[in-house]
Amino acid sequence: MQIIISPAKLMQTAFDDFAPKNQPLFLAESAFLANYIQQLSYNEVQQLWQSNDKITQLNYDRFAQMNLYDNLSAAIMTYDGLQYQAMAPSLLTTPGLAYLEKHLRILSAFYGILRPFDGITPYRLELQSKVNFDYQGQHYVKLYPFWGDKIYQALMADNNDRIIINLASREYSKVVLPYLQPDDQLISCTFASIKANQKLQVKTTESKIARGDMVRFMAERNITDADELKTFTARGFHFVDNLSTADNFVFIK
Repeated sequence: MQIIISPAKLMQTAFDDFAPKNQPLFLAESAFLANYIQQLSYNEVQQLWQSNDKITQLNYDRFAQMNLYDNLSAAIMTYDGLQYQAMAPSLLTTPGLAYLEKHLRILSAFYGILRPFDGITPYRLELQSKVNFDYQGQHYVKLYPFWGDKIYQALMADNNDRIIINLASREYSKVVLPYLQPDDQLISCTFASIKANQKLQVKTTESKIARGDMVRFMAERNITDADELKTFTARGFHFVDNLSTADNFVFIK
């Protein structure tokens, strides 16, 4: 079983927490992307990132000084968005952290796919970003074809039972979904409330936090059977069988 999650735009350098254990799998691709971004002007990267001046300057400086091999921190501690704060990896026990290293994979537009303790540096790049470069004889204007099936293949190389728990956003799960094989099982988790008209409403902030809670829930209980996810009850959510399918577990608050 492998769990996939999205990265976070908010990042920090976490030297005081857990030391990195591995290099990312696709450093050559990351180095190419870093070089591409470093060649862009300030205005061009602002358009690439669709960011305000403060965020653009922060990340423009990050790329100007970027070193993919030194002063790195563990991916699980470097991302600092709501999902990662809810996950609270620094509070997990050693067995819980070992579970994450074995089962959790972070999807990334810049690094491709990351294990929790891969050493990374803060960056900014989204999968839906519009690019314009040539790589290995091909021209790319989108990052989805740039990554192709590499992320999927790396994910499944560590996945003997071929079960994927999808806690990633639609933007990021799209780097896996097109390549699923008939014997793969991908189970998404939807965290929602029921509106007055009985339709499901997914609130982005609540959903991000619940995804982090779910990862922590799985790590604390060493879950390897997908049916055990149905016992998740954090922050008032509970599994609803008649709204769920074999491929989508729905949790209502």
